[in-house]
Amino acid sequence: MSPRPNIDYIRRPQLITAAMEVIVERGIVATRIADVADRAGTSSGAILYWFDSKDELLAAALIEEDDLFYAEVTERVATGLTPAEQLALLIEAASQGGEWALWMESWSRALRDPEAARTRERQDLRWRAVIAEVVSAGQQSGDFRGDADPGDVAATLASLMDGLAVQVSLGDPEMPPERMVALARAVACEQLACELPQPEPALAEPSRPQATSAPAPSVVTA
Repeated sequence: MSPRPNIDYIRRPQLITAAMEVIVERGIVATRIADVADRAGTSSGAILYWFDSKDELLAAALIEEDDLFYAEVTERVATGLTPAEQLALLIEAASQGGEWALWMESWSRALRDPEAARTRERQDLRWRAVIAEVVSAGQQSGDFRGDADPGDVAATLASLMDGLAVQVSLGDPEMPPERMVALARAVACEQLACELPQPEPALAEPSRPQATSAPAPSVVTA
């Protein structure tokens, strides 16, 4: 039996970050375990110690990306923003940074893989729940119309932003991030009979790590 590999210097988060970068660049089909190992500066054996497959790496990368997003947005809204300001921030943040390519890979896998489908469902529910909570808070404060169903509003906005983000990620010249934001804001204002303020730039742009071609070293509350 081979001795257990010495992986004391390798940390699971390092491997997840490397996987995020490589999958975004190449897609899950073209990504090899060896590619992730090269990016992380380790061996394929060390990768396989932590993860059984590329699918497991993709799932871990999605969870990490999701957690980063919610942690950073939550930190920014924990400074006394009104519900209207929070909703404006969520719309802006959805268009800034992040790795939508990971989500597109996940959606494709979810069509055929039950575990990927469950991961997709959990994370979509989380996103809609965050929006619904802000809508409910705004209705209680009088910022938003009270007869709109928070779940319906959340489903509408989440689906709209997801769809527009795909076009933004694909570089559609007719869908720059600014237009995505404007369209989502217009729908939110129509559904909630409200005016959304422009969020502070520092709040609108979570500093999520971006994938590069070179190696690189969760619910909103009122």
